[in-house]
Amino acid sequence: MGTIQGSGGDWREGFILHRRPWRETSLWLEVFTPDLGKVALLAKGVRRSNRGGNGLLQPFQPLLMRWREKGDLGNLITAEALDHRLHLTGPALYCGFYLNELLSRLLERHDPHPGLYREYCQSLSALSQGEALENCLRCFEVRLFAEIGYGLILDHEVEYGTAVVPTACYRYHPERGPIRDDKGWLHGQTLLALSQRRLETPVVRREAKRLLRGLIDHRLEGRALKSRALFRKRMGKHEP
Repeated sequence: MGTIQGSGGDWREGFILHRRPWRETSLWLEVFTPDLGKVALLAKGVRRSNRGGNGLLQPFQPLLMRWREKGDLGNLITAEALDHRLHLTGPALYCGFYLNELLSRLLERHDPHPGLYREYCQSLSALSQGEALENCLRCFEVRLFAEIGYGLILDHEVEYGTAVVPTACYRYHPERGPIRDDKGWLHGQTLLALSQRRLETPVVRREAKRLLRGLIDHRLEGRALKSRALFRKRMGKHEP
Protein backbone atom coordinates (compact mmCIF):
# COMPACT_ATOMS: atom_id res chain seq x y z
CA MET A 1 0.00 0.00 0.00
CA GLY A 2 2.59 2.58 1.11
CA THR A 3 0.83 5.93 0.56
CA ILE A 4 -2.83 6.93 0.28
CA GLN A 5 -3.62 10.32 -1.20
CA GLY A 6 -6.31 12.30 0.56
CA SER A 7 -7.61 15.81 0.90
CA GLY A 8 -6.18 16.08 4.40
CA GLY A 9 -2.69 14.93 3.40
CA ASP A 10 -0.98 11.63 2.71
CA TRP A 11 -1.66 8.57 4.84
CA ARG A 12 1.37 6.31 5.11
CA GLU A 13 1.56 2.70 6.09
CA GLY A 14 4.08 1.66 8.72
CA PHE A 15 5.10 -0.09 11.92
CA ILE A 16 6.53 1.37 15.11
CA LEU A 17 9.97 -0.07 15.76
CA HIS A 18 10.63 1.68 19.04
CA ARG A 19 8.97 4.21 21.33
CA ARG A 20 10.15 6.13 24.34
CA PRO A 21 8.71 8.87 26.54
CA TRP A 22 9.35 12.44 25.46
CA ARG A 23 8.96 15.10 28.11
CA GLU A 24 5.85 14.73 30.27
CA THR A 25 3.07 13.84 27.84
CA SER A 26 4.57 12.83 24.49
CA LEU A 27 6.26 9.90 22.74
CA TRP A 28 9.29 9.72 20.47
CA LEU A 29 8.66 7.09 17.79
CA GLU A 30 10.93 5.27 15.36
CA VAL A 31 8.69 4.18 12.47
CA PHE A 32 9.43 1.87 9.52
CA THR A 33 7.57 2.61 6.29
CA PRO A 34 7.82 1.03 2.82
CA ASP A 35 8.28 4.26 0.84
CA LEU A 36 10.25 6.48 3.23
CA GLY A 37 12.23 3.91 5.19
CA LYS A 38 12.87 4.68 8.84
CA VAL A 39 11.53 7.98 10.15
CA ALA A 40 11.40 9.66 13.56
CA LEU A 41 8.09 11.11 14.74
CA LEU A 42 6.96 13.03 17.79
CA ALA A 43 3.49 12.08 19.08
CA LYS A 44 2.55 15.05 21.22
CA GLY A 45 0.24 14.67 24.18
CA VAL A 46 -0.62 10.99 23.66
CA ARG A 47 0.43 9.98 27.16
CA ARG A 48 -2.34 12.04 28.73
CA SER A 49 -5.06 9.84 30.23
CA ASN A 50 -7.75 11.38 28.02
CA ARG A 51 -5.99 10.56 24.76
CA GLY A 52 -6.57 7.15 23.15
CA GLY A 53 -3.60 7.15 20.79
CA ASN A 54 -1.07 5.82 23.27
CA GLY A 55 -2.52 2.29 23.25
CA LEU A 56 -2.51 2.18 19.45
CA LEU A 57 1.10 3.32 19.07
CA GLN A 58 2.68 -0.05 19.84
CA PRO A 59 5.12 -2.36 18.04
CA PHE A 60 3.66 -5.03 15.72
CA GLN A 61 0.52 -2.97 15.04
CA PRO A 62 0.07 -2.20 11.31
CA LEU A 63 -0.78 1.49 11.12
CA LEU A 64 -1.91 4.19 8.74
CA MET A 65 -0.39 7.51 9.83
CA ARG A 66 -0.33 11.14 8.87
CA TRP A 67 2.38 13.50 10.04
CA ARG A 68 3.76 16.95 9.38
CA GLU A 69 7.34 17.06 8.17
CA LYS A 70 9.67 19.16 10.32
CA GLY A 71 13.26 18.50 9.34
CA ASP A 72 14.45 15.09 10.53
CA LEU A 73 11.67 14.89 13.12
CA GLY A 74 8.03 14.79 12.02
CA ASN A 75 5.01 15.64 14.15
CA LEU A 76 2.39 12.88 14.14
CA ILE A 77 -1.09 14.19 13.32
CA THR A 78 -3.14 11.02 13.54
CA ALA A 79 -2.84 7.23 13.36
CA GLU A 80 -5.33 4.45 12.68
CA ALA A 81 -5.07 0.68 12.81
CA LEU A 82 -4.57 -0.76 9.35
CA ASP A 83 -5.22 -4.31 10.56
CA HIS A 84 -5.29 -6.28 13.79
CA ARG A 85 -2.14 -6.18 15.90
CA LEU A 86 0.02 -9.23 15.23
CA HIS A 87 -0.18 -11.62 18.16
CA LEU A 88 3.36 -12.44 19.27
CA THR A 89 3.93 -14.28 22.53
CA GLY A 90 6.79 -16.00 24.34
CA PRO A 91 9.98 -16.46 22.29
CA ALA A 92 8.26 -15.08 19.15
CA LEU A 93 7.61 -11.77 20.94
CA TYR A 94 11.25 -11.30 21.86
CA CYS A 95 12.30 -12.31 18.35
CA GLY A 96 10.03 -9.53 17.10
CA PHE A 97 11.78 -7.06 19.40
CA TYR A 98 15.08 -8.33 17.99
CA LEU A 99 14.00 -7.62 14.41
CA ASN A 100 12.86 -4.14 15.43
CA GLU A 101 16.17 -3.39 17.10
CA LEU A 102 18.15 -4.56 14.06
CA LEU A 103 16.17 -2.17 11.87
CA SER A 104 16.53 0.67 14.37
CA ARG A 105 20.29 0.20 14.65
CA LEU A 106 21.30 -0.66 11.08
CA LEU A 107 18.99 1.39 8.85
CA GLU A 108 19.67 5.00 7.97
CA ARG A 109 16.75 7.39 8.23
CA HIS A 110 14.84 8.32 5.07
CA ASP A 111 16.41 5.46 3.09
CA PRO A 112 13.52 3.48 1.52
CA HIS A 113 13.65 -0.32 1.46
CA PRO A 114 10.26 -1.53 0.17
CA GLY A 115 11.55 -5.07 -0.33
CA LEU A 116 12.86 -5.21 3.22
CA TYR A 117 9.53 -3.83 4.48
CA ARG A 118 7.73 -6.74 2.79
CA GLU A 119 10.24 -9.17 4.30
CA TYR A 120 9.61 -7.63 7.72
CA CYS A 121 5.84 -8.03 7.35
CA GLN A 122 6.26 -11.65 6.25
CA SER A 123 8.64 -12.33 9.15
CA LEU A 124 6.22 -10.92 11.73
CA SER A 125 3.42 -12.98 10.20
CA ALA A 126 5.57 -16.13 10.36
CA LEU A 127 6.48 -15.45 13.99
CA SER A 128 2.83 -14.90 14.90
CA GLN A 129 1.89 -18.22 13.29
CA GLY A 130 4.50 -20.17 15.25
CA GLU A 131 6.80 -20.96 12.33
CA ALA A 132 10.43 -21.98 12.95
CA LEU A 133 12.05 -19.05 14.74
CA GLU A 134 15.62 -19.72 13.63
CA ASN A 135 14.74 -19.94 9.95
CA CYS A 136 12.74 -16.73 10.22
CA LEU A 137 15.54 -14.78 11.92
CA ARG A 138 18.35 -16.01 9.68
CA CYS A 139 16.43 -15.28 6.47
CA PHE A 140 15.59 -11.79 7.69
CA GLU A 141 19.20 -11.10 8.70
CA VAL A 142 20.47 -12.17 5.26
CA ARG A 143 17.91 -9.92 3.53
CA LEU A 144 18.78 -7.00 5.81
CA PHE A 145 22.48 -7.25 4.96
CA ALA A 146 21.65 -7.31 1.25
CA GLU A 147 19.45 -4.22 1.58
CA ILE A 148 21.99 -2.09 3.44
CA GLY A 149 24.79 -2.86 1.01
CA TYR A 150 26.60 -5.71 2.78
CA GLY A 151 25.09 -8.67 0.98
CA LEU A 152 26.54 -12.00 2.03
CA ILE A 153 28.58 -14.02 -0.45
CA LEU A 154 27.35 -17.56 -0.01
CA ASP A 155 28.04 -19.55 -3.17
CA HIS A 156 31.66 -18.77 -4.11
CA GLU A 157 35.00 -17.47 -2.89
CA VAL A 158 35.64 -13.95 -4.13
CA GLU A 159 39.43 -14.31 -4.09
CA TYR A 160 39.55 -17.19 -6.55
CA GLY A 161 35.99 -17.32 -7.87
CA THR A 162 35.68 -21.00 -6.99
CA ALA A 163 32.30 -22.43 -6.04
CA VAL A 164 31.63 -23.22 -2.40
CA VAL A 165 32.05 -26.95 -1.73
CA PRO A 166 29.44 -28.37 0.68
CA THR A 167 31.91 -30.63 2.50
CA ALA A 168 34.74 -28.07 2.72
CA CYS A 169 35.51 -25.83 5.71
CA TYR A 170 35.68 -22.03 5.58
CA ARG A 171 36.21 -18.90 7.59
CA TYR A 172 34.17 -15.82 6.74
CA HIS A 173 35.75 -12.40 6.43
CA PRO A 174 33.19 -9.58 6.90
CA GLU A 175 34.54 -7.62 3.94
CA ARG A 176 35.72 -10.44 1.66
CA GLY A 177 33.31 -13.32 2.18
CA PRO A 178 34.13 -17.02 2.56
CA ILE A 179 37.75 -18.17 2.48
CA ARG A 180 38.52 -21.86 2.34
CA ASP A 181 40.37 -22.99 5.44
CA ASP A 182 40.76 -26.58 6.61
CA LYS A 183 40.77 -25.31 10.21
CA GLY A 184 37.64 -23.20 9.73
CA TRP A 185 34.43 -23.94 11.68
CA LEU A 186 32.04 -22.92 8.91
CA HIS A 187 31.00 -25.63 6.44
CA GLY A 188 30.16 -24.97 2.82
CA GLN A 189 26.88 -26.78 3.39
CA THR A 190 25.82 -24.00 5.77
CA LEU A 191 26.68 -21.24 3.28
CA LEU A 192 24.69 -22.95 0.55
CA ALA A 193 21.76 -23.63 2.88
CA LEU A 194 21.63 -19.92 3.76
CA SER A 195 21.65 -18.98 0.08
CA GLN A 196 18.66 -21.29 -0.46
CA ARG A 197 16.92 -20.27 2.79
CA ARG A 198 16.75 -23.89 3.92
CA LEU A 199 18.24 -24.48 7.37
CA GLU A 200 17.25 -28.09 7.86
CA THR A 201 19.84 -29.58 10.22
CA PRO A 202 21.01 -28.64 13.74
CA VAL A 203 24.60 -28.15 12.53
CA VAL A 204 23.53 -25.79 9.75
CA ARG A 205 21.31 -23.79 12.11
CA ARG A 206 24.05 -23.53 14.72
CA GLU A 207 26.69 -22.40 12.23
CA ALA A 208 24.33 -19.98 10.49
CA LYS A 209 23.51 -18.34 13.81
CA ARG A 210 27.19 -18.02 14.71
CA LEU A 211 28.00 -16.53 11.31
CA LEU A 212 25.18 -13.98 11.28
CA ARG A 213 25.71 -13.03 14.91
CA GLY A 214 29.38 -12.30 14.24
CA LEU A 215 28.59 -10.21 11.16
CA ILE A 216 25.93 -8.21 13.01
CA ASP A 217 28.31 -7.55 15.90
CA HIS A 218 30.91 -6.39 13.38
CA ARG A 219 28.49 -3.88 11.85
CA LEU A 220 27.40 -2.67 15.28
CA GLU A 221 31.06 -2.09 16.21
CA GLY A 222 30.71 -3.74 19.59
CA ARG A 223 27.44 -2.08 20.64
CA ALA A 224 25.30 -4.65 22.46
CA LEU A 225 21.74 -5.43 21.38
CA LYS A 226 19.29 -4.95 24.25
CA SER A 227 16.86 -7.46 22.75
CA ARG A 228 19.40 -10.28 23.14
CA ALA A 229 19.78 -9.55 26.86
CA LEU A 230 16.00 -9.25 27.21
CA PHE A 231 15.52 -12.67 25.60
CA ARG A 232 18.02 -14.28 27.96
CA LYS A 233 16.47 -12.58 31.00
CA ARG A 234 12.84 -13.39 30.18
CA MET A 235 13.24 -16.79 28.52
CA GLY A 236 16.25 -18.10 30.47
CA LYS A 237 18.19 -19.01 27.33
CA HIS A 238 19.99 -17.50 24.36
CA GLU A 239 17.91 -16.14 21.52
CA PRO A 240 17.39 -18.40 18.45
